[in-house]
Amino acid sequence: MTSRTVLVALLLAAVAASCATAQLQEKFYSESCPNVEEVVRKEMVRALSLAPSLAAPLLRMHFHDCFVRGCDGSVLLDSANKTAEKDALPNQTLRGFDFVERVKAAVEKACPDTVSCADVLTLIARDAVWLVSSTQLCKWQYVRDKAKFSMLLVFFSQSKGPFWEVPLGRRDGSVSISNETNALPPPTANITVLTQLFAAKNLDIKDLVVLSAAHTIGTSHCFSFSDRLYNFTGQDNASDIDPTLEPFYMAKLKSKCASLDDNTTLVEMDPGSFKTFDLDYFKLVSKRRGLFHSDGALLTNGFTRAYIQRHATGAFKDEFFADFAVSMVKMGKTDVLTGSQGEIRKKCTVVNH
Repeated sequence: MTSRTVLVALLLAAVAASCATAQLQEKFYSESCPNVEEVVRKEMVRALSLAPSLAAPLLRMHFHDCFVRGCDGSVLLDSANKTAEKDALPNQTLRGFDFVERVKAAVEKACPDTVSCADVLTLIARDAVWLVSSTQLCKWQYVRDKAKFSMLLVFFSQSKGPFWEVPLGRRDGSVSISNETNALPPPTANITVLTQLFAAKNLDIKDLVVLSAAHTIGTSHCFSFSDRLYNFTGQDNASDIDPTLEPFYMAKLKSKCASLDDNTTLVEMDPGSFKTFDLDYFKLVSKRRGLFHSDGALLTNGFTRAYIQRHATGAFKDEFFADFAVSMVKMGKTDVLTGSQGEIRKKCTVVNH
């Protein structure tokens, strides 16, 4: 293949991607399903009022969907022979699949055969971020009475998390392959690998540091970072540690994760505020207390380090929230299927027959 042929192929691919994202619109369902966001949010309010810790897994699920085959809902598909994306090692700790299916069922009841699972998951992720910071304001249980539910929404509208309008119109893919999850940025990645994996999804260095701050909510299993505590260079002993990790924080982590064999213990990614979407992540990383190697790697690049140090001051919350919204919208347009591409699944776990 000549260099000219390669160039033409790349240009055509770029044009196709641009056309696909251009078909996404904030008011895509204004006529076909005008209440879709209300339906999704109602389910989200009910879930997060009872289990606020579900927000982070739902946000993570959207990330993992978009980085493999684009935002096409392929991470939600089941496989009889366990070869789908959700069966791959990086996705075996994902949770919330049943909840996504419940939201999709509610949407189907309101607007049959209209809204894709990919769009449902994207809306869920946005509301997870927006609502999670308000869950501490209200401990009421969800009730079916409309008046009380409206009052509950008022409490949740006081959320401190970022909010953004979601361009919609994605369609669902029909292929899900576990081996393709190597496109996911691993927690062990250095800055070079991270920038390469993000660039492959048309995300730049700013998107990398901004979206990494999603680690301000949620927990992680010890095995995702225990090599930093016991096996950093492959020696597999207590002294084989990551020298870039702050010593007191390392000691605290070792007290929770006793060995490399710990596959069950969960650790807060943002200790003290892991249920609140805030700027504490930047404060931690700036002090070399980022949980993952990939968090610490952000201090090895001039731009990402400067961004972290700026927001570690806590003085620019609105600026960060705006940046996060922009990067989430950008990621949400990754390799989307639109128009006649793909399908609108009735159930998110299986393709239509």
